[in-house]
Amino acid sequence: MLDRRRAVLLTAAVAALVYANALGNGFAYDDVPIIEENAAIQSLEALPGAIVSSYWPGTRGENASLWRPVTTAAFGVQYVLGGGSPLLFHAVNVVLHAAASVGVLLFLAYLMPLAGAFTAAIVFALHPVHVEAVANVVGFAELFSTVALLAALLVYVRAPARVGWGAALGMGVLYALAFGAKESAVVLPGLVFLVDAARRRLALSDLRAYLADRWRVYLVLLVVALALLAARVPILGRVASPTGPMGADLLYEIPRIWTVAQVWTHYVRLWVFPLDLSADYAPNVIPVALGWNATNVVGVVLALTILATAWVAWRRPELRPERASARVAGFGVMWFVIAISPVSNTLFLSGVTLAERTLYLPSVGLAAVSGWLLVVLLRERRALGGVVVALAVVLSAARTWTRTPTWHDTPSVFLTMLREVPHSGRAQWMLGDNFWMQGDTAQALATYRHAVNLLDGHYRLLVAVGGKLMERERYGSAERLVRRAWKDNPERPRAPRVLASIRAELGDAEGTERFARRALAIVPEDPVREHLLAWALAAQGSWSRAAEARRRADALGVAAFWQPWLYEAYARRRAGDPEGVRMALDSARATVRTDVGRAVLDSILRHDFGVEREAATHRPGR
Repeated sequence: MLDRRRAVLLTAAVAALVYANALGNGFAYDDVPIIEENAAIQSLEALPGAIVSSYWPGTRGENASLWRPVTTAAFGVQYVLGGGSPLLFHAVNVVLHAAASVGVLLFLAYLMPLAGAFTAAIVFALHPVHVEAVANVVGFAELFSTVALLAALLVYVRAPARVGWGAALGMGVLYALAFGAKESAVVLPGLVFLVDAARRRLALSDLRAYLADRWRVYLVLLVVALALLAARVPILGRVASPTGPMGADLLYEIPRIWTVAQVWTHYVRLWVFPLDLSADYAPNVIPVALGWNATNVVGVVLALTILATAWVAWRRPELRPERASARVAGFGVMWFVIAISPVSNTLFLSGVTLAERTLYLPSVGLAAVSGWLLVVLLRERRALGGVVVALAVVLSAARTWTRTPTWHDTPSVFLTMLREVPHSGRAQWMLGDNFWMQGDTAQALATYRHAVNLLDGHYRLLVAVGGKLMERERYGSAERLVRRAWKDNPERPRAPRVLASIRAELGDAEGTERFARRALAIVPEDPVREHLLAWALAAQGSWSRAAEARRRADALGVAAFWQPWLYEAYARRRAGDPEGVRMALDSARATVRTDVGRAVLDSILRHDFGVEREAATHRPGR
């Protein structure tokens, strides 16, 4: 006989064991910039600054909707405690997944019989669609947020009919933790109402009595949500910034329903038959639909059929732990609809067309439906049900176990993506990076062109390729690409940053000033652009403004490139210090890195300082 304690232990054990091989994973993909290369979280002294900054290191105007203080703080603590080893990060993720699976069990046990809740929890624990969230370190945000939301709902369903301040405040703390870990936790008030609607019949006439019992909960949740949203303004500059999925900026201009309907076919496929998984669903994996076609029509039919079935099921008796009710199907579908809404691109653009990690919280509802269906099948057709359950467990566990090593490191993700979705724009981008690192410039550029076409001239791709071309001194091609990105996205700082560096490398003081000012208007605290601006102003004779820019630059940090040393030479010349001029020019020559830069520097030295190349190469003490 299955009791609750045994069900909890079995669920936790299954959830942990199926991801045991994740403990051997390293940092992969987004883990690298967010954790491994992010110095801001790697010491307790720097961590407070990271907590009150954008989730993506070094970004302000871009990715402005991402502020996750709880996740950032957790990463910092784990990095310090584990000495930077990925082992602790992965162990925490596995423990959180086990906790979430147990949370599914305990929460659903208040809505359906224990057998159904246990089956649903096992489905949730084993389902392969969760691999990206569990096996990739940055999936912590999904895991922790889901655990905190389920804990809040457990507090709620255990509270008396008239919820008091103690339970309401406890839920508020858990809501703040969940929301601070991942923005999609904003849906908790909707899930609270759904739970109440599933456990009782609610009509408009019941609203006054209902709010009399629940107003404390909704008030606390509202205050927490408003406080966290308001806190984003001084940190990110705005409450939120809806962003189109990579390569899908066309969704700003055309009806999104055509593409959203296509995504519904993937929701169904990924849950029912999760054999084909992908780390990327950007175009061309899920193309932007320009009208109605066979795929999105099927998506609409599926969505309407599922919603109609949910409506019929909702008319069954209310959910109770002591009896099974088909109403759980309606509850599960509505849970999915509510939980997926922040990332579905229905209400606003969310930055992804589809990402498997974002299905973690929404799949709690689908697990509830699956658990109920399997229990009904076991009760009605015991032999067939036993075979179906056994196959589901074995196949899910096998797929999850074999999928987990995909996230071992970035090359593993890259190679898997190329093998599974070579037509993906992101895969072609990564392939171009690989050719570039191997020194095959021609093949890299050909691959980048393909990626640019697939991703519709994506801003980050254009700027990244422009930066690489600049490294190889192909300044004309670099500037054309980056200007294209800047023209379409003038509010973002990366393009004018690169353009300022290109113009500075070519010795164009006016162009350097123009683009440096544009970049600094977007992100004021940028030492490199301040140094470039100081040089550009000094080269044009604007000494007072140049000195002011240099003071700002020095306050922000030291720059290791040749233009700041030229500024120093101008300053020393004004001060009547010929030895200082000579040392500054020597330092400029020592820091120049490219042939074009050397030629430009030599020209400036001859024109502005009357110094020939041989003299400029003199070193103190020689």
